[in-house]
Amino acid sequence: MGLTIADLKKGEQGIITDSSSKNIPLKLLEMGCLPGNRVKLLQLAPFSDPMYLNINDSYLAIRKETAAQIIIEKTNE
Repeated sequence: MGLTIADLKKGEQGIITDSSSKNIPLKLLEMGCLPGNRVKLLQLAPFSDPMYLNINDSYLAIRKETAAQIIIEKTNE
């Protein structure tokens, strides 16, 4: 398995390459957690869970456990 959203540090971003895991709630897929979409880590809650993200101009908070199921490719932008 490659790099995931859970591996991002505050301010880093990437492109989602795979979100086909059965452990990802359908609601997250509907909110934009799909391959090809850009994701940026905006903030971490205390103890790093949940993670506050911007995915294709939508803001959402997801658990680190779920973020570890979404594979990304890191970008420098």
